[in-house]
Amino acid sequence: MQDEATLIAQAQQGDKAALAAIVAAHQDTVYNVALRMCGNEHDAEETLQETFLSAMTALPRFEGRARLSTWLYRIASNACLMRRRAAAHSPEVLSVEQVEEAPDAELPRYFVDWSGLPEAALLDAELHGVMQAAIADLPPDLRIVFVWRDLEGLSTAETAQAVDISEANVKVRLHRARMALRAALSAYFAGKPAPQPDGSDTP
Repeated sequence: MQDEATLIAQAQQGDKAALAAIVAAHQDTVYNVALRMCGNEHDAEETLQETFLSAMTALPRFEGRARLSTWLYRIASNACLMRRRAAAHSPEVLSVEQVEEAPDAELPRYFVDWSGLPEAALLDAELHGVMQAAIADLPPDLRIVFVWRDLEGLSTAETAQAVDISEANVKVRLHRARMALRAALSAYFAGKPAPQPDGSDTP
């Protein structure tokens, strides 16, 4: 891939090859986040299209004060959240103020040490489904932070820029997301037989 600054400059001049290179470099990440946020392929594809249409429209005004990826991720985050909020079945979205007021308000009912379970248990299809459902149940404002920070590996600072909130708010929302997921997984494991030393589920 060419130097990013060169690609941006060329794309701003209407170079279609440069535009295509930018899309190719970032479309997989944007789609994966959209899929986790929206929960279905159709909405994820719509979000992907909206993100790049918006980005191409705004690209001539891009000044390079943030990384191109961060700028694109912010557009994607906004598109995801707007789509979720517009959906009739969307869960209530927590405001920043609500999140900051009680970061420890929702504590898990169970505290099973699921982190120590055998790798095979952590990777089975049933648990994968439980994890995906738990992520889908997170309020959108918490989910987008969890996806960018923990699943896509952005730093706290990068996540703050992508979601357009402070780093402190990223930490608060991430804490709440992780606690909610731990509650879901702990409840799941609390209802399963305790693992044996040899990794089996039977005594």
